[in-house]
Amino acid sequence: MSDIGIIIVTYNSSAEIGACLEAALATGAEIVVVDNASQDGTIAEVARRGVRFVANSENRGFAGAVNQGFAELKNPFVLLLNPDAVIQSSLEPLRLACELPGSAGAGGQLVDATGQAQVGFMVRRLPTAAVLALEALLLNRIWPGNPVNRRYRCLGLDISSRSTVEQPAGAFFMVRRAVWQELGGLDENFYPLWFEDVDFCRRIQDRGFCLYYIPEAVAKHTGGHSVTHLPLEMRLIYWYRSLLRYSAKHFRPFAFRAVCLAVVTGSFLRGIAESASNRSFKPMLAYGKVAGFAARCLFCGS
Repeated sequence: MSDIGIIIVTYNSSAEIGACLEAALATGAEIVVVDNASQDGTIAEVARRGVRFVANSENRGFAGAVNQGFAELKNPFVLLLNPDAVIQSSLEPLRLACELPGSAGAGGQLVDATGQAQVGFMVRRLPTAAVLALEALLLNRIWPGNPVNRRYRCLGLDISSRSTVEQPAGAFFMVRRAVWQELGGLDENFYPLWFEDVDFCRRIQDRGFCLYYIPEAVAKHTGGHSVTHLPLEMRLIYWYRSLLRYSAKHFRPFAFRAVCLAVVTGSFLRGIAESASNRSFKPMLAYGKVAGFAARCLFCGS
């Protein structure tokens, strides 16, 4: 048995999973695919390559599917790999980083189709209330170079050198099984997706472990393929609901309510702006539901 296992969670991923699996198989690692009730040809693509898979009859969410994958594997080091990520290097640098004293895991370098590093995504700091408030209020989009956003997205990171980091991207992230078991895996309350990996990294830090960024480990990453299958309204509701759940779990009550207020305000601003640019009331209606949910959290708590 290889020391390394790979978990790939799929959801209508037939267009991406083939290349992902071909590269993953070449590493010699043990692989399990957990499918969240895909309606396309994903399972057929996986079965064609002889890879072990778990086919859920309903969408268990990303966290639930990853936890299922861990239950299927016994390897001491497990790589979480998105179906739109294609491994370009050996996984040995990640495994060695996981064996460093105090290490819980490591993430590698993600590059786009042109080979450019996905700076701002592949490594981030853990979000503060100020970061999430600025994100909700559109300020990070209007002024992406602001000091809070630069620090959060690690825009000054030397991507050519190994670094201790707070939050490697979950798209290409190796974890020590012992740490995973100690923390109880991903929190399945972040359903169906978003912020479950951020929460896991936060809990890793709270336990006193460290995480690494390893530039020698590389994967080509497209990003966001599953999200495009969701209607706009559901995308917004899922993202903001997980954002607020993370805030309630890790911030003090005052900071949590400040984030709620920012989401309410930002939702109105985004709804008006996107409805005007799209000449449709759909964005306004969708953001209205987000604002209503955030307002309930503001006055009633999490």
